[in-house]
Amino acid sequence: MRPQSDSNNPRDLPSGENLDRDARALYDALNQLIRVHQFRDRDRICGYDLSVAQCYALETLVHQGPLRLQGLASEMYLDKSTASRVVDALVRKGHVDRVADPVDRRAALIRPTVQGEALYQTIRADLIAEERAMLEGLTPDMRQAALTLIRQLTQAAHRRCGPGPGTLSSVEDET
Repeated sequence: MRPQSDSNNPRDLPSGENLDRDARALYDALNQLIRVHQFRDRDRICGYDLSVAQCYALETLVHQGPLRLQGLASEMYLDKSTASRVVDALVRKGHVDRVADPVDRRAALIRPTVQGEALYQTIRADLIAEERAMLEGLTPDMRQAALTLIRQLTQAAHRRCGPGPGTLSSVEDET
């Protein structure tokens, strides 16, 4: 059995203790970050008469183009009935519409309207301005290190969750 270290210096702790401590700290830090972002997003997006789920659906459709309902549900980690309610609300608001799938005319594709794309771009610009303000106090090296870490953690989470959603990662390198 290894002796316990009284040091807070990570280099003085055995690697297993470092990993356990870091996993707890990561859990706490991500929880706080996600909570702040979700509330911030909810408050900001609701000002545009959209729920966070509606905004995520609109974002997915803008980035990926028209999708069938099951494809959208999968991308959003939602069941089909929940995704259907999200889409129904977006259709009522004029942000998406349903069109016949040219491959299978019995199926419908959901696509953003011009109004929906414009609204998404407005919301995205507002949120990016907030992200910019958060990054202002960091050095360029710190910003790049943070982006690298977040991307690696996202990839690790996708690997643990298995196949499915994640094609929005193609926008990760946008500037």
